[in-house]
Amino acid sequence: MTGLRRAGRRALIPYITAGYPRRETTASLLDTLVLAGADVIELGVPFSDPNADGVVIQAAMQRALRAGGGLASALDTVDEVRQRGCEVPIVLFGYYNPIFVMGVDRFAEEAAAVGVDAALVVDVPLDELPELREPLRRRFVQTVPLIAPTSGDDRIGRVRNTDAPFVYYISMTGVTGSSFARAEDVGARVARVRELSGAPVAVGFGIATPEDAARVGAVADGVVVGSAVVRRIVEAGEAAAAVAVGRFVGELKAALG
Repeated sequence: MTGLRRAGRRALIPYITAGYPRRETTASLLDTLVLAGADVIELGVPFSDPNADGVVIQAAMQRALRAGGGLASALDTVDEVRQRGCEVPIVLFGYYNPIFVMGVDRFAEEAAAVGVDAALVVDVPLDELPELREPLRRRFVQTVPLIAPTSGDDRIGRVRNTDAPFVYYISMTGVTGSSFARAEDVGARVARVRELSGAPVAVGFGIATPEDAARVGAVADGVVVGSAVVRRIVEAGEAAAAVAVGRFVGELKAALG
């Protein structure tokens, strides 16, 4: 993302849930995101209690879990798209419980083996991040820290010690899919996070339209769009999901310039 920032571009970071609408279609949807212009992809790992996510992603995770999806199948999907030649960075987005059950060292080994670039684990606070970051770092997989609107300067400054590829700044308190706050309110905060952390800043939560993306892209280094992408899959149905997602992500990319 640093390279994009130097080139005056903003990273588009769409999210989909692994295993939704079916495990067999996830890799094809990832291909669609790449073709539509994604700079980084967040692949959500299904979990039974996704308390940071809104109803759209919760429903997608529940369906994926019922079909046998989970951390192992998400890793398999990354492996599949890497074998097909996908070079776009992939961030696994999820919760710590599945990693704990698998074992942190085993997770780190398998993530590195299949080509995961980074992990973003919502419920691991900065204070406890080293127990995940260190096994991943030894295998050249990065971790992405989250910063909230309520995070103080001291906490933000500690991100400098994490060698983060970027910071995920949560645009509001609440869950994914909430209505987006005013971009003007986010801008000053993003600048402060960038200054204190020394890392590029991607903004997520509530970005639902190309217009939202353009406003956020004016102040941030990256724009994360999750619930709105998953909603396109829900509304289009499985047969038309790739077309709907490709069109929407293409619109987001165009809005970022």
